[in-house]
Amino acid sequence: MTEMIRRSAAAQAAALGAGEISSEELTRAHLDRIAAVDGDLNAFLHVNEEQALTTARDIDSRRAAGEELHGLAGVPVAVKDVVVTEGQPTTAGSKILEGWIPPYDATLVEKLRAAGLPILGKTNMDEFAMGSSTETSAYGPTRNPWDRDRIPGGSGGGSAAAVGAYEAPLAIGTDTGGSIRQPGAVTGTVGVKPTYGSVSRYGLIAMASSLDQAGPVTRTVEDSALLHELIAGHDRRDSTSLTDPVGAFAAAARSQDVKGLRVGVIAELEGEGFAPEVRARFTESLAQLEQAGAEIVRVSCPNFSYALGAYYLIMPSEASSNLAKFDGMRFGLRVVPEESPTAESVMKATRGAGFGDEVKRRILLGTYALSAGYYDAYYGSAQKVRTLVQRDFAAAFEQVDVLASPTAPTVAFRLGEKVDDPTAMYMNDIATIPANLAGVPGISLPSGLAEDGLPAGIQFLAPARADERLYRVGGALEALLEDSWGGPLLAKAPELTGGAN
Repeated sequence: MTEMIRRSAAAQAAALGAGEISSEELTRAHLDRIAAVDGDLNAFLHVNEEQALTTARDIDSRRAAGEELHGLAGVPVAVKDVVVTEGQPTTAGSKILEGWIPPYDATLVEKLRAAGLPILGKTNMDEFAMGSSTETSAYGPTRNPWDRDRIPGGSGGGSAAAVGAYEAPLAIGTDTGGSIRQPGAVTGTVGVKPTYGSVSRYGLIAMASSLDQAGPVTRTVEDSALLHELIAGHDRRDSTSLTDPVGAFAAAARSQDVKGLRVGVIAELEGEGFAPEVRARFTESLAQLEQAGAEIVRVSCPNFSYALGAYYLIMPSEASSNLAKFDGMRFGLRVVPEESPTAESVMKATRGAGFGDEVKRRILLGTYALSAGYYDAYYGSAQKVRTLVQRDFAAAFEQVDVLASPTAPTVAFRLGEKVDDPTAMYMNDIATIPANLAGVPGISLPSGLAEDGLPAGIQFLAPARADERLYRVGGALEALLEDSWGGPLLAKAPELTGGAN
């Protein structure tokens, strides 16, 4: 079973279909792995053992009866704790929602259940997805399986660490400014931010509604494609949901053909601020693509230089509005002052006790940016920059098929290294944020080992609704790199056995 859980999700699905293993055995093996190593990693906030095994047994019975099942039926999955799950706690990494049990499932969770994927549990995250290191979680930080003294990225570090540590073959993340792709880069996993609106946001606890997007976290590009195909599709309950048919992502990932593909290197996202070894792995990856027949083109997106500043006005503004619902009146935590409590004093006490420092910081910043007299100067100006970023993308995609950059400027930094310097923390998302401002899809996959033997990532971006291009280039590069490495990059990670690194 140790060998089986290290296989890709596609390989596990094939083994299930061939009768080599049962879903109950596979699910139990992952639960055992969680029990063995998660005490050190803290990737999971809640483990759903009983329900996961019940789902697995049901799939085994249906398969034995000859019922036609989804290709991933019986393969376990983990879900980021910002996605609501009926009957399971959903906290968004915050004390203000501690113990809350949602009465309904998010649309993507409904799809996972309908397809027969046992849900192992809910993964740790920065509080309300506000952070780049999973250190702002009210339930303690998650640790990187490559080095437990380092961060696993954020906000979705729990999902990335769980997949990287073989606790789950598949996971769901959400990406508002890079929270799927940046954790993927620093944990040696694959993370995809789909086109905005192609995966329903119904049932996601919103931080910034115009930026949030759920997507897959996996160990291979093909696995991401398979999970993406499952969770994508129109949802009438989400007013921003696209009506486009779901693409043939898995077929694109398997094609491994980049001949004639034009890959644009973004000049603004490869120079100053990016670690030399991260840039070196990026350059080597591009060389592999060029040798395989891709055309490498230099492009400029000048307004990307302003994307970080615009994002940190738009996102807090939307967050301050979305988080207003957490008032101590309707659900979650309620703190009642001892003397003459009023609605206002209860709200103040509840939000003061329930929200962490980073959440408070962003609420204050967003409220200020939206206030009378400052709206046009800050929020309005940021939206104008957003339009310029979208125009940069449009101009670039007239010249190339996909764009490329390093996913994150550095490898995983040490726990506590940047927690007291918000500006330094925010800089980790400099390469990923433009995609969220424009609503275009992006993928991050391992590009090799950099400083201290830690993984680096390469990011590809495609036009909106052209997610298949990401899987085409990602699948091809993954095969080329693994051939040169002699196998998956995760095989080079330090072993996690019984908590010993």
